[in-house]
Formats: sequence, structure tokens, C-alpha cells
Amino acid sequence: MKRESAGLERNGADDFEKKLRQKEIEFFLSGKYDKENALLSIYAGAGGQDAQDWATMLLRMYERYCSFKGFKTKILEQSFGEAGGPEGRIGTKSATLEVQGNFAYGFLKSENGVHRLVRISPFSQKSLRHTSFALLEIIPDISKDIEKEIQIRPEDIKVDTFRASGPGGQHVNRRESAVRITHLPSGIRVACQAERLQGQNRERAMKVLMNKLYQLQEEKTKKTLKEIKGEKTSASWGNQIRSYVLHPYKMVKDLRNSVEVSDVEGVLNGNLDYFIEGQIKNG
Repeated sequence: MKRESAGLERNGADDFEKKLRQKEIEFFLSGKYDKENALLSIYAGAGGQDAQDWATMLLRMYERYCSFKGFKTKILEQSFGEAGGPEGRIGTKSATLEVQGNFAYGFLKSENGVHRLVRISPFSQKSLRHTSFALLEIIPDISKDIEKEIQIRPEDIKVDTFRASGPGGQHVNRRESAVRITHLPSGIRVACQAERLQGQNRERAMKVLMNKLYQLQEEKTKKTLKEIKGEKTSASWGNQIRSYVLHPYKMVKDLRNSVEVSDVEGVLNGNLDYFIEGQIKNG
């Protein structure tokens, strides 16, 4: 009984320390949109199939991080690449993740940028080392606050319906319920395939479009550019904010503040607090 009691006390102390650290970090999150939900988009960059596989790994990593933080997530859209490698792995060309939770944007906004992976390629027949890139874009979900500011005319959008792509089996949507909306004046394109009903997918896609148009408006007027999205960068060499090296050694290093850890597996499993909290405090 004494051991059980000690264990419960230790768990209680750990929970208290975790909540205390959470409140400490939230103290630094005083930006205009830090308390809002977030929309996290991932785009495969330079690196072919390796980059698409890397985008899938990043999507999984952020889903796990959000789960650890108590945030709710939902994949609104995911575009798949071609199968490849000995295991027939299917990568991701692009994906948009909806993240709901208090301070979701505040915690995730520093992840905006290019992420670089170095490893032995599972798609290389000669087992060569390969470098690939993926771009993350994080914007706050403020659609409820900007409904009056952003007016989208019906004649300015093109709506297409399609079957949601997937790796096969039960994940294939046999009905054309997925929706892609193109805003003709700006060229912005958004999609949603998360819901079974076409009307619900259209509603979600319109909210994403509204957020992106607001972001574009902010950029044009040069207001809160860095706060909203950061500067436009390409997902290629020289633009990365963080490197994940699996070979010839194991190391994850943030190039903005030189924070680094050797537990690559832990990071890829969602243990990002060391990087995200460090950037929040130093940012």
C-alpha cells in the first residue's frame, strides 16, 4: 500500500509540474491570435518520393504532439503520392490538419518553415543517403471573427467535387463527396475530404479559404506578416528551420537557436516540447 501511495503521489506531482509548465509557457503566448485554433498544412518539397514520405512522417509527428497537448485534430485534406520502395509505401503530397485547443496556434506557430530530413532512403535500391524537404504553414483559424471582413462572391469561386484519394481498402471514398474550391481572383485553392457529406466538406473548405484570404489581405497591407505566417520560403536546401538526421548519426537540430537532441525517435513520435517551448521563450 505504501508503494502504491508513493506512486500516486509521484504521478500527482508530475501532473502538477506539467500543468505549471503549461501555464508558464502560456504566459509567453500574448500574440494577437495565440489563443486560437490552428490550421497546419504540410507540403512535400524537394526530394521526390522521399519528400512525400517525409511529409507523411511529419503529419504523424504533429498528430502525436497535438494528442500529447490535449488538442483535437482532424485531417481536412490529404493528397497522396505514388507507392514506392520495397514496402510499397505511399507518401503525402500535401495535407491540411485542423487543430482545436486553447493556444493551439500559439504553440504551433514557431513550427512554420522548412523541415529537412537526412537518412538512408527506403526508396533507393543502392541504400544511398538522401536529403528531402517539407514545408509547414501554420495559420490561426479565425474564420468566425472575419466573416464580416472577408466577403467571397459566388462568381469568384470554382467548386469541384471528387472522390477522396487514399491508400486503398476501406480508406477509399467511393462517393464524390470531397470538395475543392478555387478562388479565381487570387488563385488560392483549398480542399476538404474529412466529412461524408458534400455540404459539410464545402463548409469546412470555405472556412479554410476565408482564413487564407484574410492572411493574403494581411500580407498585402504589410500588417502582422511574421505573426501570421512568416516569410514565403521554398521547401528546398538552405531554407530549413530544423534538420532531422538519421544517418550517419542521429540528431535533431533547430537552426534558429541551436537547440539539439539525439533522441530522433522520440521527436518523430511527437516529443517536440523541447523545441517548441524553447522557441516560444526565445522568440
